[in-house]
Amino acid sequence: MRVIVVGGGVVGTMHAWQAVERGHEVVQIEREAEARGASLRNFGQIWVSGRAGGEELDTALRARELWERIGAEVPGLGFRANGSLTPVRTPRELAVAEAALARQDAAARGYKLLTAAEAREINPALRGAFEAALWCERDAAVEPRTAQLHLREALRTRAAGRYTFLAGREVREVGEVTGGPHGARAHGGGPAAVRDDHGDVHRADAVVLATGAWLSGLVRELVPDLPVRRVRLQMMQTDPLGEPLTTSVADADSFRYYPAYKSPALDTLNAEQEQAPIAAEHKMQLLMVQRRDGGLTIGDTHEYEHPFAFDTLEDPYEHVAAVAESFLGRPLPKIRHRWAGVYAQCTDTTRVVHRQQVADGVWLVTGPGGRGMTCSPAIAETTANELGW
Repeated sequence: MRVIVVGGGVVGTMHAWQAVERGHEVVQIEREAEARGASLRNFGQIWVSGRAGGEELDTALRARELWERIGAEVPGLGFRANGSLTPVRTPRELAVAEAALARQDAAARGYKLLTAAEAREINPALRGAFEAALWCERDAAVEPRTAQLHLREALRTRAAGRYTFLAGREVREVGEVTGGPHGARAHGGGPAAVRDDHGDVHRADAVVLATGAWLSGLVRELVPDLPVRRVRLQMMQTDPLGEPLTTSVADADSFRYYPAYKSPALDTLNAEQEQAPIAAEHKMQLLMVQRRDGGLTIGDTHEYEHPFAFDTLEDPYEHVAAVAESFLGRPLPKIRHRWAGVYAQCTDTTRVVHRQQVADGVWLVTGPGGRGMTCSPAIAETTANELGW
């Protein structure tokens, strides 16, 4: 079988991985020289702890298993089973952590409530004041800025000529493609086809459009009423910390954001313990992960209303830096990078992904929201199974 994957981000690359693993020939097409969207502009977290129960948690746990397996084969991914800690400081925050521990699926997530001293044994860099911490053993991390590069190199090595990556080509047409304005050149065979802006037609047995947050142009023409929205966030990265941050770290505002923490205790927290005004305005939480070079990736905000601002705002950065410093008990290293990113999220946020056949032999896979890095291996595996690869 010949498979075309449109999109060079982590969702597209994992679809290419699944197809190659199953013995198929793959052509992956990316409109930029390299993927530049949400697949790079994230924490690199394999984030099991906050996922909703049922399908979402099952997908995250399966993806966590696949990430570990792929990480063993591709050391450049930087996979590490670092777990996460969410320190709590108030009785209301502690009650939400205790409610999470009482979930039927708590053991599957690796939840455990630790004293502050026990948390510091796991992560000695947390020298700030807190009363306890929710530990999630199943959380993990990879290096988002380089993951696709290492995955593609592994695909070239493993596929023995069955994998081709074509960069700098935007797909303009899919389905029954007959030609192009420059006299199209045809490549491969199969009933499904795409035409790129170089005038080349690529034919295959199946086409997967993994276009991420690119929802205009061709995608809008194919699905005018796509039930997917775009979400913007702000993040930053520091110089090396100078010591290991052995776990990912979240703050109690993450309880308000992630569905796993829904409970009467969370209702009480929301009603009786207000967020800081800047955090409430920008729908913020602290997430913090150390990169292999020792720097910290820290965020984030959430913006849902279009059109998005073109600039980044400083107040949210100051807030999240202060929260991070309060847990570390020390000033942050110098901020090296600041950036904004956009990801695609199903408007029905209970859905893990939007997967739809949009033409004969052509499927659109988008909208995993902030779960893209976490769930992409399992999302791609499900696509492969459903399409009979």
